[in-house]
Amino acid sequence: MKYKKTIALLGIVVILFVLFKKDLWEKNEDLLREEIVSIPQSVETINLNDVTPFEWDKVYSFGPYTPKEEIYETVGYKWDRIQETVNEGMNQIVFLKDEKVVCYVYGYPSNVGYGISLSGEAFSEYATVLHVEDDLTFKVERDEEVVYLIKKS
Repeated sequence: MKYKKTIALLGIVVILFVLFKKDLWEKNEDLLREEIVSIPQSVETINLNDVTPFEWDKVYSFGPYTPKEEIYETVGYKWDRIQETVNEGMNQIVFLKDEKVVCYVYGYPSNVGYGISLSGEAFSEYATVLHVEDDLTFKVERDEEVVYLIKKS
């Protein structure tokens, strides 16, 4: 009887671990948020590489209402928990390294504490793209408690 309880408890622990374990792209989004919201008030411009605490080689920004299928097609594969933006002004940004998602930014800047506005090369009608070797200078703006990075042209 004690053996069955131990096995059941171990099974519950494993299930909870699997359910609450963060993926790499979620961990990196947390790190990215920390870096961006801690940019000193005196900073007016910043290089995107200076606030991305992970390796990446391209980043896509998707426009409002981009269908999931378009995002999957653009990045090259499906991954779980992607969402479609439901309104203008939401972040929908995917960082990739070697064709794998390493950071996914989603949501309203006012809810996550920061926003990133990319004005890179038009990749499709739904997305713009920047590469790590591009000019990654962003203007830093603040609105109350939200830090915005806006791609300088």
